[in-house]
Amino acid sequence: MELTQIRYFLELARTEHMTKSAETLHIAQPALSQAIKRLEESVGVPLFAPKGRGIVLTEYGRYLQNKLEPVMEQIDALPGELQMMAKLSNETIHLSVLAASALVTEAVIDYKYNRRDLNFQLIQNEGQDLFDIEVTTSMFYQVNREQAKNQFVCTEKIYLAVPNNERFAGRTGITLREVKDEGFISLIGSKQFRYICDRFCRHAGVHPRIIFESDNPTAVRNMIAANLGVGFWPELSWGQVDHEKVKLLEITDPVCKRDIVVTRHYNKTDSRNVDDFFEFLRCFCEERRARTRNEK
Repeated sequence: MELTQIRYFLELARTEHMTKSAETLHIAQPALSQAIKRLEESVGVPLFAPKGRGIVLTEYGRYLQNKLEPVMEQIDALPGELQMMAKLSNETIHLSVLAASALVTEAVIDYKYNRRDLNFQLIQNEGQDLFDIEVTTSMFYQVNREQAKNQFVCTEKIYLAVPNNERFAGRTGITLREVKDEGFISLIGSKQFRYICDRFCRHAGVHPRIIFESDNPTAVRNMIAANLGVGFWPELSWGQVDHEKVKLLEITDPVCKRDIVVTRHYNKTDSRNVDDFFEFLRCFCEERRARTRNEK
C-alpha cells in the first residue's frame, strides 16, 4: 500500500465520484481508476462498488477509510510539527553538566534576565550525546589547537572546609594528612569531583573516612556548612561558605585544584543562541574567578 494510493483512495472515498476526484487530484481519470484497482488487488477485497452510473464505498472501503483518515492527518501534520521542533530546538540550549552544576545554574539565571525568550535544558547524564554545551572536569586538561575556538578551561582551587573551632583557629592552610582521621562529607564515588578528590587523597596517602555522601552537591555543601564534618570545597563552583561555624583552609600538600572544561558542540541549524551563551559563560567564569580571588 503506497502513500499515493492512500491519498487517491481517500479522495475518491470522500467524493464517491471518479471524475471529480481525478480533477481534484490533477490526474487523468484512467490513472485514478488503475491506482484504485491496484490498491484493491493489494488488499484483496473490493473497496468500491458500482451504483447506478457512479460508485459507493463497500463495507471494506468504509472500514479502510476510517482507519486511514487519522493516519493521513498525522502524516500531513508532520512537516509543520518538524518545523516547530526545529524552531523550539533553536530556542532551547541543551546543557550536559557533569561538573560545576551550581556555577552553571547561576550563569543561566543571570543570562535569562535579558533573554527570557530562550529556554534551557540541563541534564546530568554521561550517556547523553545530544547537547549544545558540555561541562566536565579534569585534574589537568590541555586544550588542543583544533578545539581552542570551541572550548575553554576555568581552573579553580579546591579548599578544605573545616569547623571554625579552636583546633583550626588562626590557620589559613592545611595538609590532607592532618585530617586523615576526620570524618569526611563527600559526593558519591560516581561523580567526577569525587573521583578527583579521591586522587588527591591517594596522593597524600590518606584514606578518608566517609561519614556522609550524596549525589547532590547542595546536600554535601549544606552538611559541611552545618559543621558535621570536613570536606573538599571548590572555590568557584560552590562559592563562599557564608557560615560562621565553617572556614576554608588552603590545602598546601598536595596542591589541590581542578579544571572545569566547557565545550561547545554544533548540533543546530542556527547556532547563534548557543554561541552567545557560550561566550557569556566564559565571561561569567572569568569574572567569578577574579571576584573570588579578590575576596581572599
